[in-house]
Amino acid sequence: MNKLYWLDQIKLQDRAKVGDKAFYLSKIIQRGYPVMPGFVVSAEVLRQFLENLNSSESLVADLPHSSLHLDVTNWRQLQQVASRLRQEILTATVTQEWVSTIFQAAREWETGCLILRPSLAVSTATPGMKNISGLLESVFCQCEPEAIALALKRTWSQIFRARSLLYWQHLGINLQQINLAVLVQPVENAIASGSLTTNPSGWEIEATWGLGIAIALGEVQPDVYYIQPQTGVVLEQQLGNKMLAYSVDDAAPKVFSQPVPNSALTPDHTCLISYILPEAQQKQYSLQEEYLQQIIALGTQLVSELGKTFTIKWTITGQTTSGKLYITQVSPSQSIIPHSHFIRGLGAAGGRVAATALVITNLQQKPEQLPKGVILVVPTITPDWLPLLQQVGGIITEQGGLTSHAAILARELGITAVVNATSATTLIQTGERLLLDGDRGEVYRIKGDSKEEMERGREENLLSSHHPNPKAPHPAVTSHLPMIATQLLVNLSQSTLIEQVQNLPVDGVGLLRSELMALNILNGQHPNSWILSGRQAELLELWSEQIMQFARAFAPRPVFYRSLDWRSQDLPSLRDSLESSPQSMLGERGTFSYLQNPAIFELELKALASVQEAGYSNVNLILPFVRTVEEFVFCRRKVEQAFLTEVAQFQLWMMAEVPSVLFLLPEYVIAGVAGISIGTNDLTQLLLGVDREQGQLAKVFNERHPAVMGAIAQLIQMAKSADIPCSICGQAPALYPEIIDKLVEWGITSISVEPEAVERTYQAIAHAEQRLILAAARSQLKEGKK
Repeated sequence: MNKLYWLDQIKLQDRAKVGDKAFYLSKIIQRGYPVMPGFVVSAEVLRQFLENLNSSESLVADLPHSSLHLDVTNWRQLQQVASRLRQEILTATVTQEWVSTIFQAAREWETGCLILRPSLAVSTATPGMKNISGLLESVFCQCEPEAIALALKRTWSQIFRARSLLYWQHLGINLQQINLAVLVQPVENAIASGSLTTNPSGWEIEATWGLGIAIALGEVQPDVYYIQPQTGVVLEQQLGNKMLAYSVDDAAPKVFSQPVPNSALTPDHTCLISYILPEAQQKQYSLQEEYLQQIIALGTQLVSELGKTFTIKWTITGQTTSGKLYITQVSPSQSIIPHSHFIRGLGAAGGRVAATALVITNLQQKPEQLPKGVILVVPTITPDWLPLLQQVGGIITEQGGLTSHAAILARELGITAVVNATSATTLIQTGERLLLDGDRGEVYRIKGDSKEEMERGREENLLSSHHPNPKAPHPAVTSHLPMIATQLLVNLSQSTLIEQVQNLPVDGVGLLRSELMALNILNGQHPNSWILSGRQAELLELWSEQIMQFARAFAPRPVFYRSLDWRSQDLPSLRDSLESSPQSMLGERGTFSYLQNPAIFELELKALASVQEAGYSNVNLILPFVRTVEEFVFCRRKVEQAFLTEVAQFQLWMMAEVPSVLFLLPEYVIAGVAGISIGTNDLTQLLLGVDREQGQLAKVFNERHPAVMGAIAQLIQMAKSADIPCSICGQAPALYPEIIDKLVEWGITSISVEPEAVERTYQAIAHAEQRLILAAARSQLKEGKK
């Protein structure tokens, strides 16, 4: 036994090891609800135990691998096999190390009594499989090594009862599919115990004095309270018939404790004692008003976690009148907990979509095409997946942050996406129906065979209708929009989106991502391959036409074309033998790669020249990831040699994303840079030393960090001093509109965002400018009064 699984530490991927009962309790306790503490002896321990059974019986020797396909219609044979199997288990020896580990962990509770609850998970969902809470029973034992070992074997042996074998056979479940874990919890003396059962039409609370085993054994008729769900009002209450109660042996009320012969007092229950309640107490309701209200309030809270239909078992621990309410068991409706996600990541692109999952784990075997409308589930996405993403309905990646390639591609294409969803490719199977919520960053399973789930699906579709569809045509500029002085630009790469966004209230394209644009024409081949195979002219024509589509659509508004900026690890299918350091963390990206291999950059410049020759003078060039002034000068000379500067309107800009620009900007201006565009994605990761593709570091990758905001303010001020325009085109303004206040205050020239963020960014700029105008007016008024 490698370890115990404590309820407050169980993870989603542990579900098969700890079983459903423990898993549901873990979800509740980890959200702050009062759950009786406990730990789980995993299903793997039972498998090891069965594999180590030393028996001459062939049936027992083959037990871990047996299908147990018996003739269940032969009741005599069924009883004999069940009895033999259980006897083998009960007489076997449990490894001392296991018992010691459980005993030492349980001693922390300082209790003399434990309850071992079977927690079952069946590895393959079986149609017709219903609640099996009555199939396997809990076992009580003293907190002593020998008692723990026996109780563990009693719990395990229950899966080989005759009725259990009959059940497995009826549903076609074999032993390999059964994962039986054991949840171990302390048993404390209780003032009262019972259950809460909820459904949309009404709630029902059952309660009795002492421990709840009296209800489970049918030895009392509990008090019943009927509750109105919407208001929590008690509509009716009925006094039960409660003659006896149970408590922990060393805590039983000695005054009126009268042991009675009872089937409950088997060796399983030696740490419990039953006692006759005084006649006066029998005529009292077992729940004081304050406890009743606590249970109702708890149920109201749990509706948001579990949906409208569930059952919980509860106990109020304590000696006399002062007690504490604990949940001991959670039984949600048949589907996975309604209204509760089963995977959470980072919401990278908003909206909701319900569709079938397609899981791809081997990124080296990328398919040629994907089925239309599926939710793609992959470890990560590199830019060369772009052509495949056009038809998908949603994206889930295990890796990546809000500025990862997957997030950027999803936002531009208007595809709902969740990134950094840990273990998604393991937990999700191809063909499953999923509901993807890109706003919350959550993934839900959809079960179509449940009325409640169908209602929920309709509700989610209604909710999703309130989210604008990024793929739908955007409305034209409307006259009611306030005037703004700060330019608002849009980030693009796909010519297919031009028609949808060209009428947005934008002043042009602030970032035309060439590497994503080019993927649509490269047919999976690196540009070097086109050049070396003599197809340079063909590639030039295709490249020119792509740029010209943007120039034509937005003219006379400017289009800022950013030349190629990719790393080989970002484009595994386009790797080229000429690249010398494909495993480099940063790669030979940006302008440095142009020095190494100028042929591709020269082709881009020829394409821009072709666009100019076609009569379009609104296309400018931004150089990416410039490390040194020497790199900029090299590129400027190439630009001049391509005769681009002969068009008066042409401007050569550079990205301000390598921190050295904070010190070198005056030199870049002297060298001829006409403007800068701050790339917050790279600037943030280089300033803070955090890879933006690593979603688990999302809290550290913070564009609002004082160091990042200070650098942005410095760059804007330096640009103003040099009298050159300063734009910003990273994800920060789109993700955090509150940053816009500061950008406008500092004097940013323009802000460029994804299409889906244009409307809210426009409004944020307008509000920021209005506040500045108002502040200036107030200041002037004060000065006038002086």
